[in-house]
Amino acid sequence: MKLTVNGIPRELDCDPDMPLLWALRDLLQLRGTKYGCGKGLCGACTVHLDGKARRSCQVTVAEAGAAAVTTIEGLSADGTHPLQQAWREHNVPQCGYCQPGQLMAASALLTASPTASDDEIRSGMSGNLCRCGTYPRIHAAIKSAQGKVPLADQAGD
Repeated sequence: MKLTVNGIPRELDCDPDMPLLWALRDLLQLRGTKYGCGKGLCGACTVHLDGKARRSCQVTVAEAGAAAVTTIEGLSADGTHPLQQAWREHNVPQCGYCQPGQLMAASALLTASPTASDDEIRSGMSGNLCRCGTYPRIHAAIKSAQGKVPLADQAGD
């Protein structure tokens, strides 16, 4: 199986029906993408497929196919992505487990809608759960990053 992950072409020896999440974590050692529920309900495993937020536990390696896969590691190698900076400025993380998925969902949201309204942010982020309840800080960080997220927010672009 061939995948392009964070701008790098990769070849995987795996079952085409393997969930992308496990290919990323176990085969490619990209452990920033988290396992949460395994049912696509919590958002901890959110990655980008061609710039769109997807739950990697619900996408097979074969379904990912020729799409450009971007993980949290590919969002910014040095932590300077505008959302990562906003996350720090607003002290968003508490336990931090959901944060990679939150950041990937927020990045896809602002890439698609750079001036998202409060309602659009709430709606766009509604599928990403945070057990620590940092939703107000997540919302504030997204608002402060508006207009700063590159429109082609994918590794290699």
